[in-house]
Amino acid sequence: MKRRLLFLLAVFAATTLLMALQKPVFLLFHAAQAAEAPLAERLLVLWHGLSLDMTVAGYVTALPLLATLASLWVSLSDRVWRRMFRGYFLVVSLFTAAVFAVDLALYGYWGFRIDATILIYLSDPKGALASIGAWEAVRQVLLFVLSAGVMTWVYDRVVRLFSGERVRLRLAASGVLLFAAGLCFLAIRGGVTVATANVSKVCFSADTFLNHAAINPVFSLLSSVGDGDDYAAMYPFFEEEERARRFERLRGDRPSAVPDTGLLRMSRPNVVVVICESFGRTLMDERVDGEEVMPNMQRFRREGVWFENFFANSFRTDRGEVAVLSGFPAQTRTSVMKLPARSRRLPSIARSLAREGYVTRFVYGGDLNFTDQASYMYATGWQQLTQQKDLSLDAPTSKWGYADDVVADYFADEVLRMSAAGRPFLAGLLTLSSHEPFEVPFAKFDDKVLNAMAFTDDCLGRMIDRWKASPAWDELLVVLVADHGYAYPCGLAYNAPLRHRIPMIWLGGAVAGPRTVEEYASQIDLAATLLARMGIDHSDFAYSKDIFDPSLPKFGYYVFNEGFGVTSAAGDVVWDRAMPAACEGADTMLLDAGRTLLQTTHVDLGLRENTHI
Repeated sequence: MKRRLLFLLAVFAATTLLMALQKPVFLLFHAAQAAEAPLAERLLVLWHGLSLDMTVAGYVTALPLLATLASLWVSLSDRVWRRMFRGYFLVVSLFTAAVFAVDLALYGYWGFRIDATILIYLSDPKGALASIGAWEAVRQVLLFVLSAGVMTWVYDRVVRLFSGERVRLRLAASGVLLFAAGLCFLAIRGGVTVATANVSKVCFSADTFLNHAAINPVFSLLSSVGDGDDYAAMYPFFEEEERARRFERLRGDRPSAVPDTGLLRMSRPNVVVVICESFGRTLMDERVDGEEVMPNMQRFRREGVWFENFFANSFRTDRGEVAVLSGFPAQTRTSVMKLPARSRRLPSIARSLAREGYVTRFVYGGDLNFTDQASYMYATGWQQLTQQKDLSLDAPTSKWGYADDVVADYFADEVLRMSAAGRPFLAGLLTLSSHEPFEVPFAKFDDKVLNAMAFTDDCLGRMIDRWKASPAWDELLVVLVADHGYAYPCGLAYNAPLRHRIPMIWLGGAVAGPRTVEEYASQIDLAATLLARMGIDHSDFAYSKDIFDPSLPKFGYYVFNEGFGVTSAAGDVVWDRAMPAACEGADTMLLDAGRTLLQTTHVDLGLRENTHI
């Protein structure tokens, strides 16, 4: 019996130790961010992280504990029992090592520990892996192999402790193991307090990075899987009647109070929407030795309508696209684009313009099946989609598809062709070269990120200059808007307003003249603003507000993993479920607006299959 108890104790202790050792590796892997914190606080990551490490250890120990209890009553040889345990621990080792290796790589891009978000993108593993460079892929595979090897070796030593020798007092021994099971349950639960195990339990610092470093990635992933489709219950800030009442003050599906602001010279221009991959404001405004990284965007800023205080609604392309094209806010841990039964009922700029006789076409140099983009776009009014498989361009492809230079040339030709055809049109383009791994046929800056941004900026500049030199320009409205921001410079917090600040510029002969718009807004507000300028009804866009309507509140709204931010001329509010106390003393109006939008978005998501707000 002693050997059985020693075996179970060793399983729990070894798992806890293996989980804890991942933390110094995480800190070393992200050394630049870790170095900003004092050594004492970095050491506290290990201590505070033990809570979730022991929770994971409890889960891992649960099955061996049940098997050990069964061994009191089922007579099998030690060889058979140990073989079964080794198989179990091999699965645990491989799974844990895979989560650890992937999490280390993704954190640098996403700014939060791995969770169920990854499952959205694994339906298309080729597309998901396109963000990873060759060396990075090899490095993570080696890390996976090393981690799995170490864990397998440790568990093999632990298994040798097991003995299935016959016990005379089996009922008493069973009672002891059931007591051990109770202790294991406490570890899984996270203790005896009211709060059960969750990521907030390991948060201890004002430094978000240190809190993230303390989170166990296996727990982060598994605890977010299967949260259920009860989206309406995810953020119960207000009772339903109160939520609906508060949302009435924020909704934008009402006739605009200012149908004519003199922004456009015509009510029915040909519209081109260019969604620029990862074009954050910090990148657009960057200079290297006095040289602008994005000189064309800076030029367009001066020539067109520049929206100074504009924000992305999320941190991923699929969510940013829906916000831009459908005026529907992004979600924290899911993507409505990946839920066809819901996304097909979303409003969209394409559908609204198609009702007015516009031809609609979207071009992307990569695969539009990634994150179900094609399904969403066809369902929401895009009549023709052109993607990598439809293009036969005389150029090599990257992991994401054709580079922006050849696609921009192709798209420029298509816009000119559509203009010459004489029918009003909406044309959309999603760029891709300014995306990880930032491998572009261009060499201007040593920094890969800045160099890729400069490359796409150059492609956009040449494309728009071609349109300027043609008769098509006179009736053209070009909207340049980013899909999301980017964590530049390194260390820019994932939940900070600056992380989500992006450019939006309106250009073209249809624009009356240069102007700077100071009002705060976000991607979801583009649809109502555009349609109102064109005199087109936007009553099906509940969340989209006309930026120029003085009767509507002016703020930028964005979400991130388990939280939201609201920014306005009056200040900023950031609510993070991992650090709810951070909102103490925050502007109540902004905080309530964010809570209302976050809750209403998820309530609507739950209803979307049958209806919409």
